[in-house]
Amino acid sequence: MSRLASGRRRGASANDILAVQGNLALTYQSLGRLEESVEQNRLAYFGCSRIHGGEHEETLIAADNYAISLMDLQRSEEAKSLLRKMIPVVRRVLGESNDLTIRMRCHYARTLYLDEGATLDDLREAVTTLEDAERIARRVLGGANPITTGIEGNLRDARAALRARETP
Repeated sequence: MSRLASGRRRGASANDILAVQGNLALTYQSLGRLEESVEQNRLAYFGCSRIHGGEHEETLIAADNYAISLMDLQRSEEAKSLLRKMIPVVRRVLGESNDLTIRMRCHYARTLYLDEGATLDDLREAVTTLEDAERIARRVLGGANPITTGIEGNLRDARAALRARETP
């Protein structure tokens, strides 16, 4: 935190401070300090939103990072709420075929099927979302792309969760 505080005292630009917050969040995450990670991601997201506006690509990236950190803490309701708000924005601003749009949709589907309180409708929505994202990722990024293969794995898991719930 000393670099962040030092940067503020020295009058570092807002973008520099946001970058430091993002880096701190990643560092905290890698150390397993998830509460600190989510707090830095929250600050980065709201800072980007305030400085750049809600439709700027940096804000959309920060929102996705914040959602991931919420998922890491199993705060699925908060993650779902944020992603439901941001997915229409990222689709409109960057388009259906953008890799951030694809990843954000995948993260949303994961919040649905990994939630212990997921309903059958949630599981079905997760599968449908992942099927659509996988098709787009395969077309745009190719079958060997790590995003595409990650979606395929999530799709297998979501389908398994759905089958387990549908089967008495």
